[in-house]
Formats: sequence, structure tokens, C-alpha cells
Amino acid sequence: MLRTIGIGVISLGIGVTARAQDAAKKTAGDGPTTKSVYEFKVKDIDGKDVSLAKYKGDVVMIVNVASQCGLTEKSYAGLESIYEKYKGKGFKVLAFPANNFGSQEPGSNAEIKSFCSGKKVTFDLFSKVSVKGDDQTPLYQYLTRHPDKAIAGDVQWNFQKYLVGRDGTVIAKFSPKTMPDDKSVVESVEKALAVEKPKGG
Repeated sequence: MLRTIGIGVISLGIGVTARAQDAAKKTAGDGPTTKSVYEFKVKDIDGKDVSLAKYKGDVVMIVNVASQCGLTEKSYAGLESIYEKYKGKGFKVLAFPANNFGSQEPGSNAEIKSFCSGKKVTFDLFSKVSVKGDDQTPLYQYLTRHPDKAIAGDVQWNFQKYLVGRDGTVIAKFSPKTMPDDKSVVESVEKALAVEKPKGG
């Protein structure tokens, strides 16, 4: 009887240990994980589905934007300027309106689109999302929980920027107050664009 109980306890212990190891593996990123931004689907400003796989081979800047922020004027102008300068080489800007900070993007998608039209914005604009909190959109769950500690971490404010290389790998993060024309941003974009476009990209 004692032997049976002992075996049961041992079996239970093994089972608990195995489950703990599985959980640890998932936490460490050893389980199935997203490998690039190409795996996500989002909606454009008009509500149409867009697969980010369409940007394969491009260098992409992902940025959360807002219409009523103190950084709005300078950031939008800077984003448009850097986009115009490098778009011919395969550079894209993907703007995601978000109302997470100071309720500074309160409008509807139609209102945001109108605002951006008034600013002569020509880069790609997407539907309003949440970039933090319980309703955080999947793309930003990936970015903020990225395995690279230099990339991971909460979005700090409006206009935080992520730079994605031609292979879909996130290669840099820039704070909201670092403007698109900052030397560190420009140099990173140029370095990424200098990488040969992957075959089939």
C-alpha cells in the first residue's frame, strides 16, 4: 500500500514538474512564437483588411500617432519628410492612431483620415487601435513583448517608433521625443535600406 502511494506521489510530482517546465519554456519563448511583423493582419483607415506581409522586402517604420498631442505637428511633418525622402528605396511608414495617452486621439477613423489629409500625409494610415492595456492590439502585444530587450517594453507615449528591416525583423526602437529627422533615426533607416532585398521579397 505504501509503495502504491509512493508511486502515485512520484507520478504526481513528475506531472507537476513537467507542467512547470512547459510553462517555463513558453515564458522563455521556446514555444511557438511570432517571428516577424509579416504574420499580422490589421485594418487600414477605411476598415479594409491588410496583411503586413505586403511589406515584405521593405524597410518599415511603425508608429502610434495622435492628432492632439504636443508632438503632433513636428512628428507628422518629420514622418512625411523621411517617407518622401526614402520611399523610392523601399521605405514605408505605417501609422496607427491610438487614444491611449491623454485621450489625444479621440476622433473616429473618418475624422482622423480627414485630419491627416489636411496635413498632406501620404504614408499608410491604419484604423485606430489600442497600443497598451487589456485591449492592446496583437501587433503591439508582439512589439512590447519582443524577445529583444532593447525592443520590448511598454509604449511610452504618442509617436513611439519601431524600425523593421527588409526581412520583417524589428531592429530598432525610438522614443516619442526622438524626431524622425534625428541623426540616429536617419542613420538607422539608411543602414536598413542598404541591406539587399531578400529573394522573393
